[in-house]
Amino acid sequence: MRETILAPRQPTPRPAATAASTSDVDALDLRILAALSERPDAPIKDVAEALDIPASTCAFRVRSLRRRGVIRGLRLVVDPAALGRPLQAVIRVRLGNHSKAGVEALFDALEATEGVLQVFHIAGADDFLVHLAVADAAALRDIVLERVTVHDVVRATETQLVFERRDGAGPAGAL
Repeated sequence: MRETILAPRQPTPRPAATAASTSDVDALDLRILAALSERPDAPIKDVAEALDIPASTCAFRVRSLRRRGVIRGLRLVVDPAALGRPLQAVIRVRLGNHSKAGVEALFDALEATEGVLQVFHIAGADDFLVHLAVADAAALRDIVLERVTVHDVVRATETQLVFERRDGAGPAGAL
């Protein structure tokens, strides 16, 4: 399946000290999260009915989970190929210089690049993984040459084509 998640461009939330810990999420919260993970667009009434709890309790819990940052939003899943972007790739980016300002500038620039679906700042031999969807190989080459390697902190890139992508169960999948 070649689906991907597209959402309006907003600054990516950075980890916050106020994020809920697992001790803040009780058994009922976990049941609600499991139900919403299967059907995020389900009306509160339906979720409450499936869990055999009052709708008011369910609504209160969902609002609390959102306020505490446990639920960070809903996303629309779109097939990039249907939008003229059938070629997906992952660009591995290695830095030659790790200045905070350079890393942040690159991260922000990658995140704002048209066609980029996800950007991961990682540890290991590579420093960033950039998942993107583009129209063709020429568009992919242009992003690498005009949007990635132009940054002074970038030492090397390696591009890998994505043949197929699947979603994992996610953190609520085992609930």
